[in-house]
Amino acid sequence: MIRLHDVLAGTNGRLSGELSANFLFQRVVHDSRQIAFGDLFVAIKGEFMDGHDFVADAVERGAAAALVSESWLASGDSTPAPVIVVPDSLQALQDLATYWRSLFRLRVIGITGSIGKTSTKQVVAAAIQEHVSVIFSRGNFNNEIGLPLSVLEITPDTEAVVLEMGGAYAFGEITQLADIARPDIGIVTNVTHSHVERMGSLDAIAQTKTELVEALPEHGVAILNIDDERVRAMADKARCRVVFYGLDEGAAIRAVNLESRGMEGTAFTLVRGPQEDHVQVPLMGLHSVHAVLAAFAVGFELGMQLPDMLRGLDSPEVQLRLLLTPGVNGSTILDDHYNSNPKSSFAALALLEELPATRRIAVLGDMLELGDYEEEGHQLVGRRVIDVVDILYTLGPRARIIAEEALGLKPELPVFSFDDQTELVAVVRDATLPGDLLLVKGSRGLKMETIVEDLRDETRQVGV
Repeated sequence: MIRLHDVLAGTNGRLSGELSANFLFQRVVHDSRQIAFGDLFVAIKGEFMDGHDFVADAVERGAAAALVSESWLASGDSTPAPVIVVPDSLQALQDLATYWRSLFRLRVIGITGSIGKTSTKQVVAAAIQEHVSVIFSRGNFNNEIGLPLSVLEITPDTEAVVLEMGGAYAFGEITQLADIARPDIGIVTNVTHSHVERMGSLDAIAQTKTELVEALPEHGVAILNIDDERVRAMADKARCRVVFYGLDEGAAIRAVNLESRGMEGTAFTLVRGPQEDHVQVPLMGLHSVHAVLAAFAVGFELGMQLPDMLRGLDSPEVQLRLLLTPGVNGSTILDDHYNSNPKSSFAALALLEELPATRRIAVLGDMLELGDYEEEGHQLVGRRVIDVVDILYTLGPRARIIAEEALGLKPELPVFSFDDQTELVAVVRDATLPGDLLLVKGSRGLKMETIVEDLRDETRQVGV
């Protein structure tokens, strides 16, 4: 919640219309479809849509005012509610978030990396919730619009904020976000081929992620994944203290004796200096250990004890992107539809292999934005698939490379490739049997979530 006088101060905007300076906006929202009564609607002109076209819709849905650009107002469009007028509404949103952040003394944990940001964010927030009042960014609100909106959710009661920062789309992006959020703890998860098509090379991607480390203040701490060589090298760019986490012997927060316990979660021995603790966390898949270690590193920085962090991780609010969902015909869906690249695909296939099932089935879509690594990356996934799955379905021309590689190495494997999603779903529905475990994974552009929805059975509870 934020008052009008703070909005005017933070944006240096002017009010057109009648509204009390003490009016309290419930939220700041940029999507008119999500507006509720008393919200402030921010009209942002994007590449394909102009939010100014939806001002009237936002007001009809209950917006108390809108933040709009001077040029839109000058165009003569009517203003059905009070408007705050600024030269550029996106810049004003960022300025407002910068101003709002400056009013509070709190811990800000910024998280970046090629993959694992959302999962790490959720695990960190869960682990520290027993110790501080914490909020975290919704979904993948990690860009020049989403992060400011997340910062504007800070209230006087907030003691810590956990934020995703940047998708490695451009140099300077994370620096800009750090200027707004002012993180004092930074986590870097990894550097992989995600977005390599946009950035050109892994070294270029690493350079963008290093911006978070460089932005941390001298009194801050950089929490770095020691098992990724490019992340490990970022320690040289830090002007603050560095804490390594991972499986390597050089990590200050280290896991050994890893053991997957399927639906029951994951167990390992936590090594911190001379101290060793055997822990079990309710997160499936050995790949989740890195997220847990990063969360422990944050908790220890905040002065927490391990039992308190474990209690936080046991809360029902902890939900990772990788989920088990009841599927048609008595099956279970392993839903990892959000995005895909070779490294995250290997992790998902490892979890598929670990969980009990009558048959293991993979529904894999194209992995986008791999650049020159596209063919090799899909071939590598095809080589891994043959060790795990009983049936393979692929969607899209790039995923067909996975199918071809798998068939070349294991001709007897049932493999079916599709370019039409509706046709794929129909075939999978007819072929699925009780006890099957279906992994659904692909890049965001393929809208794999619709496959999950079409194969979901809402009448059942999960049971593998």
